[in-house]
Amino acid sequence: MLNQGPLPQSMPLAHVVGLGKSGIAAARLLKREGWEVVLSDRNTSCDLHKQQQELAAEQITVKLGYSLELEDSELPQLIVVSPGVPWDIPVLVKARSLKIETIGEMELAWRSLQYVPWVAITGTNGKTTTTSLIAAIFRTAGLNAPACGNIGYAACEVALSLGDRGVGEEMTTSSTRSPLDWVVAEISSYQIESSSSIAPRIGIWTTFTPDHLSRHKTLENYYNIKAQLLRKSELQVFNGDDAYLRKLGISHWPDAYWTSVRGKDYLVGSKGFYIEDGWVVEKLHTNSKEDKRIVEASALRMVGEHNLQNLLLSVAAARLAGIDQDTISHAISEFPGVPHRLEHVCTWQGIDFINDSKATNYDAAEVGLASVKTPVILIAGGEAKAGDDTAWLAMIQSSAAAVLLIGSASRAFAQRLLEVGYDRFEIVETMECAIPKSVELAKQYQAPVVLLSPACASFDQYGNFEQRGDHFRQLCFELLH
Repeated sequence: MLNQGPLPQSMPLAHVVGLGKSGIAAARLLKREGWEVVLSDRNTSCDLHKQQQELAAEQITVKLGYSLELEDSELPQLIVVSPGVPWDIPVLVKARSLKIETIGEMELAWRSLQYVPWVAITGTNGKTTTTSLIAAIFRTAGLNAPACGNIGYAACEVALSLGDRGVGEEMTTSSTRSPLDWVVAEISSYQIESSSSIAPRIGIWTTFTPDHLSRHKTLENYYNIKAQLLRKSELQVFNGDDAYLRKLGISHWPDAYWTSVRGKDYLVGSKGFYIEDGWVVEKLHTNSKEDKRIVEASALRMVGEHNLQNLLLSVAAARLAGIDQDTISHAISEFPGVPHRLEHVCTWQGIDFINDSKATNYDAAEVGLASVKTPVILIAGGEAKAGDDTAWLAMIQSSAAAVLLIGSASRAFAQRLLEVGYDRFEIVETMECAIPKSVELAKQYQAPVVLLSPACASFDQYGNFEQRGDHFRQLCFELLH
């Protein structure tokens, strides 16, 4: 056993890296389970100091402006990392070499919640909408199935809701049945990477295109991380309209369910869900006579082919969980959409302002442009990611009347636009400058839409894409007053 210093044997030491929502939830869960907990963050701010004081009252030590080191005599027995912490940084590599168990926050939650069936949703794009729609259908069915992970609660917050601390009490809707019926988890590659034992009842893979390559290095590594989750899923559902996943097909995933918006003839394999004559149709057997209409595709109020793909994946999850078609139809017709993903914010003087801050890579931003009325005034930029921008640039050329560039990527994006012969752009740096300029340009070009679809991460100017989208929404509402 590793040296625990003066701590008693009954109080093992855990170190949680990252003072975000997931890190705080992990620290509280560990504390409840009898661990001595240290939580660290390399940053420091007034908000972090306030959280430090709150956690100190719960006997959780918080170290700010601190990066984990393993030189002390008091080595932790467990290290839990937040999703944003790279899995291969030297201190974590060293921890594993010292046989210190190192896991992600999602893995910690799984260990408390593995007796509950999980729907796990991963993929490059489409995760949030699919997760939200699945959770809405399950909720309409009367199931207690909170959305968590990259959306809603941190997974450890869901685990905490089963205890007596009062965290997330709204998740428990009835004291006469099991507190949780399902866990609906949006799981990123970062979270899969640090979660070795998660084995969902239903695993869903939405799309696969190059993303996060600055962290995962190669497309093969990125694919294998995603595939790890699906291989451990009892039931697997794939978007058969995704070119990469379709190419692998049944040779790699022989027992999976596949989906396609293009009809029955385009379905991969002998079972799945497809759209035909405006209906979502279920095909669970090779005998076509058994195909069953579930819900009209038009019941979903969200635009774009990609949302029909998300609809199919969501219906698949619901049917595999045993939910009846009337419940599914009602839930879908009432579904309002997802904040920050093609979210209609307001209409001002005939111009629609649409928040697509969730579009943090080229593929998602290309979909955003393809889904709105044209010509569009596009606001793009932020912290650039590696990836192929060719199709996105082509969509700008065909759909954008003008482009306003913000954030650290603005000059690089300006250069790329010039290289493809597009010069109707302006570097405005900030959202405050972009909104009034977008109004001016929308009037000049008679553009019906102003679209924030950044094709970038947000961390150069915002804490996350939600803050960026909230700022856009706030500035748009100020136009109305």
